[in-house]
Amino acid sequence: MAMEKTFSIIKPNAMKKNCIGDIISMFEANGLKIAACKITVMSKSKAEEFYAEHKARPFFGELVSFMTSGPVVLMCLAGENAVLKNREIMGSTDPKKANPGTIRAKFGDNVGENAVHGSDSPASAERELALFFEKAEICNA
Repeated sequence: MAMEKTFSIIKPNAMKKNCIGDIISMFEANGLKIAACKITVMSKSKAEEFYAEHKARPFFGELVSFMTSGPVVLMCLAGENAVLKNREIMGSTDPKKANPGTIRAKFGDNVGENAVHGSDSPASAERELALFFEKAEICNA
């Protein structure tokens, strides 16, 4: 199995619910390690850059507003097949369709405010990590 790093965000709605520890515990209990972590309020320009692939979609403005509405936790998660493992732990984008026990099923409110983001591929993880972390900030987990 391949050791990988992936990118994760605990979104503003999950932050407001004060469930950061529960979410991180779920990652750790499933074999992922925190290789980097910081709490920040995402700037509008950073959110627009991060979600650039959705710029032409009608929900883009609402998504940027939501992601800049409060603090978020940015993380580099490391482990065997980290991208796939993270996606399994998160659950379906729509919390109503997510498997019971997944992060989104437990803490998500709706498709837009679904508690967490996770990279969908190793290439996306590399791009997303580079957007928020310097290489020196990421530990060799």
